[in-house]
Amino acid sequence: MNVFKRKGKENKDDTLEMESLKEPMPDEVFEHELQNLLKEDSEGNHKKKKVRKKWSKKRKIITIGAGAFFGLFLLFSIFGGKKQAMIVHTFPLVKGEVVEELSISGPVQGTDSVEVVSNLHAEILELPVKEGEKVEKGQVLAVLDDKDAKKELDIAKNAYDLAVSTYQDQQTEAENGYAKAKQDYDTAKINYDRTLTLYQAGSASQVEMETASNTMNDAKRQLSKFTLKNGKPIANESYTLQIEKAAFEVEQKTEALNNTKVTSPIAGTVVRVNCKVGRFADKTDDDKPMFIINNLDVLEMKINVSEYSIGKVSIGQPVEITADILGTESVKGEVSSISPTGEEKGNGSTERVIPTTIRIIDQNSRLIAGITAKAKIELNKAENVWTVPFASVIQNPDGTMAIATVENNVVKMIPVKNGVESDIQTEIIPEEEGALKEGMQVIDAPTELLEDGTTVVVAPSGQ
Repeated sequence: MNVFKRKGKENKDDTLEMESLKEPMPDEVFEHELQNLLKEDSEGNHKKKKVRKKWSKKRKIITIGAGAFFGLFLLFSIFGGKKQAMIVHTFPLVKGEVVEELSISGPVQGTDSVEVVSNLHAEILELPVKEGEKVEKGQVLAVLDDKDAKKELDIAKNAYDLAVSTYQDQQTEAENGYAKAKQDYDTAKINYDRTLTLYQAGSASQVEMETASNTMNDAKRQLSKFTLKNGKPIANESYTLQIEKAAFEVEQKTEALNNTKVTSPIAGTVVRVNCKVGRFADKTDDDKPMFIINNLDVLEMKINVSEYSIGKVSIGQPVEITADILGTESVKGEVSSISPTGEEKGNGSTERVIPTTIRIIDQNSRLIAGITAKAKIELNKAENVWTVPFASVIQNPDGTMAIATVENNVVKMIPVKNGVESDIQTEIIPEEEGALKEGMQVIDAPTELLEDGTTVVVAPSGQ
């Protein structure tokens, strides 16, 4: 048995040191295997190697086993002193489906959620509902002490009545005052006209004329002090404003009295009760709302999508939802809304995220609000296309891609382009139409040693 140690130098020249344990390898065999392993041109230029796309950790794991196998096989072939064709594993090319998905976790909640609060400093007398109970819109959730609210309403009503009474008195006074002022003006006007006629005839003096004029003007000024609406006198506007203010107070106090019965603004389920009988309605535990009501008939998920992925997400896209509470089952959903603005991801990250809502379509499931679920959003889907694992695709130095097929134990490289990608598979599209055929043998993890025309041995299935 012979053992070889290979050492690398900075000028890329390789040497082999041989330690003989039993019998030395013949020189001609050694030279032949060495030339095959370290094949270079006469000018010392290395042959360009094929390179792969930068793979994720998951994709690298797929190819580690295959690469190790080929490396061990090559060493066995050389050090065993006998050149053999490389063994490859293949699979038949078939058409299938490739789905690109985005997986994000988020909370499940009801579509409608309201927080019921009260600003009344009133004692809670009754709590007719408990957590978990379903309620209808307008149903009473709590009954508060209404004594103070009733007193305040009575005071507001009295103030309103006084404002109305004052207005009516002022209106009567305005009507009577206007009537007298109008009468005085009309009398003064008649006297003025008569005096003017006599003055023009020389029968009235200048003093009499001035007196009649002054009297008429005084009556006119007195008449102008009254406000008319549609030709009729009305009380000063300030009295109308007093009535409006008093009416508003009555409305506010009436609403406060009605609010001593706290009701649900929506139909739903009481998910939280943060108040107790004997406590004040505006002084709840930790200043939380008295009640939280959720509409659990229709559930939804709130998730944050990265700014790098949101461009592939659109309203109406199907979503598969899983959760621990569902076991191996899943429910269907769809993207229902996408926020028009992003927000900070947090934890010191500069990445932005976009709040996105997923409506859960399957309502008759074991999903409940308040738990965390995982949403798989279908970003892209290709059906009835050629599909291969990522490890089967080679990327050449010029950026082109290919797959390695085997026909009559000879490797044939077929140029392709990739299409829709999942986590482990990709759609491939041949550069030349018709180059791919159903059942053709594709090498599952081609190494850099393979090239067009290389002779290989296809390993039996299962080995």
